[in-house]
Amino acid sequence: MKIALFGISEIKLGKHNLKDPRLDQADKLAEADKKTHAQADVIGEDLLLEADGILALQENQADLILKDLEFVETRLGRDPQPAEQAALKKIQTLLESERFLFNSGLSAEDLQAVAAHSFYTNKPITVAAREELQNPDALLLRTFADAGYISFLTVGGKENRAWPIRKGTSAWEAAGTIHTDIQKGFIRAEITSFADFIEAGGETQAKRAGKQRLELKQYVVQDYDLVNFRFNK
Repeated sequence: MKIALFGISEIKLGKHNLKDPRLDQADKLAEADKKTHAQADVIGEDLLLEADGILALQENQADLILKDLEFVETRLGRDPQPAEQAALKKIQTLLESERFLFNSGLSAEDLQAVAAHSFYTNKPITVAAREELQNPDALLLRTFADAGYISFLTVGGKENRAWPIRKGTSAWEAAGTIHTDIQKGFIRAEITSFADFIEAGGETQAKRAGKQRLELKQYVVQDYDLVNFRFNK
């Protein structure tokens, strides 16, 4: 997934490990050759519209709103069709009240009327205080979550690994993030919640305690579920 920085130069662009401390906990309980974090691709503000989420400082959030407001005013000056005009005026009111468009309550009809346009503030935006830049790992992890992403775990053997997926992803879809062959041959997913894994002291102990369950394709994967996929090879 992609995180765009707005007005932030203290975090380097490029690939970043999302250092969730829960992976460190899992790594202590499951023996593996290596530990692999979920990753995010951090991009610059010239690519804001390509991002899954935006990270901005409190002092710069008004500038993001202004970008959208200037666009709206330009479009309104071109006498758009009535449906678009009505939607743009609602958007203008929201922006002038210093609100982001994302999760602002705009109707499906309004969004459809302006679907041809891209708005910066219609993306998930994480607003941070400048002092939070002292802990960039935590800040990127928060932006990852705010953008609607979670991770699931596979543990043991070659690696203990966190796999990034969108919140709401099914077990069948999650299987495809590892390999398309696992998705094609999907039979069941063995699921252990992270809380049960930690409480039991390991995956084997959780299974013995009856905390591991079998789920079908449509199961919605929860944040930091431990997952083993059963599949036909």
